[in-house]
Amino acid sequence: MATEKMTSLQLRVLLIAILASFVAFLDGAVINVALPAIDRELGGGLPLQQWVVDAYLVTLGSLILIAGSLSDVFGRKRILYVGLIGFAITSLLCAFAPTGVFLVLSRALQGVAGALLVPSSLAIIISRFEGPAQAKAIGRWTAWTGIAMIAGPVVGGFFVDALSWRWVFVINVVPIAVTLVLMMTLGDTDKGTGGRVDILGAVLGSVGLAGTVFALIEQGAYGWGSPRVWIPFVVGVLSLAAFFFAETRVKQPMLPLGLFSVHNFWVGNLATAFVYGALSFGPLMVTLFLQQVAGFSAFVAGFVFIPSTLCMLLLSSYFGGLAGKYGPRFFMAVGPIVASVGFLWLLMIGPVVNYWLELLPAVLLFGVGLSMTVAPLTSAILGSIHPGQAGIGSAVNNAVARIAGLLTVAMAGIVVGQKLDVDGMHRAMLATAGLLIVGGVVSAIGIRNHEPAAEPIKTAVE
Repeated sequence: MATEKMTSLQLRVLLIAILASFVAFLDGAVINVALPAIDRELGGGLPLQQWVVDAYLVTLGSLILIAGSLSDVFGRKRILYVGLIGFAITSLLCAFAPTGVFLVLSRALQGVAGALLVPSSLAIIISRFEGPAQAKAIGRWTAWTGIAMIAGPVVGGFFVDALSWRWVFVINVVPIAVTLVLMMTLGDTDKGTGGRVDILGAVLGSVGLAGTVFALIEQGAYGWGSPRVWIPFVVGVLSLAAFFFAETRVKQPMLPLGLFSVHNFWVGNLATAFVYGALSFGPLMVTLFLQQVAGFSAFVAGFVFIPSTLCMLLLSSYFGGLAGKYGPRFFMAVGPIVASVGFLWLLMIGPVVNYWLELLPAVLLFGVGLSMTVAPLTSAILGSIHPGQAGIGSAVNNAVARIAGLLTVAMAGIVVGQKLDVDGMHRAMLATAGLLIVGGVVSAIGIRNHEPAAEPIKTAVE
């Protein structure tokens, strides 16, 4: 049977969705190779490097759920416009940051804009495609955004070495400008459906994450006894507690807690927290170590994880198909453990690094393990809930992954100390492997194969 061709409008919608998400994924992938150069110019050491990563993740992780609500209330196209323009402005603020504090604040604002991009770009695909064409369009969106993970470190490394770390932010303006021009051709049919926005949940979630992360990063310099540390920590923990309480009371919560009554959904998200916490922490520590201790250039360091990303692009659909046939539990259990062996392999690394014997085998093991994990994990989580709630289910899982990464990066100083050296690198690799192993064990014990999708979960207080 012949496949139905996309219309001109659908092609433009797909390009807009890909470009809008591409900048957000590219920015997340590019920053690691720029951190040592930022430290050399602005100072601040490891705490500043942590904050440059985490300021973005705090706002992105805490607001990505509410972004879906904003799209429904005000219209997908309008929210996408706001996100794109905001991302362009905040990228330029980052590029011209005169101090470390200014850069961190700009990154936080950039995370706010980034939170609007991914849900809105997926939403416009869902609104313009139906049935098999929709699944194919989402597959293309996933593949192209995956390329950002490959291109990011390499492009970033080139700009850092040839020009300046500031160019890794300036470059965002180009795809954003192209996207805005394409959006002008869509017409204005999406006015929004109305509804409520969970402002209380957004405020409590953001304050809770920011306070907790601030304490985790700053405790290395000031100690837990300092009011500068324990006051934000207490405020953060209390805000998070209030957030979860509030989400049980509001009519349209940004985090529908009822979804966690579905077995594979809560087990899968628990596994996600451990696995994606490791994925944010381990590669960051490796990238910093290669530049700051082993003497790699930013450009060369950017190439290190490309083999693992290629493994994902080549093998993810294969393992996803096997998981669909045999069930996800085996792959979700074994995959993280295979990936953990890759990080344990890096325990042999020293100040002088042998790429072929030490780095390459490690990143290949990591890539194969990750390929076994990601597609089965996603299908186990989204397949466990009613298809009508796949959007919010995906947003919740995305938020769990982002917040897990946020917290593990915040705890980097606790693991490696205030300066990354060989011993600190080894501790970081052990911690990363430990998180992956726990994620695999959780999946092995908890995931059920071929569990039917649950009935729709009520997300509102009647």
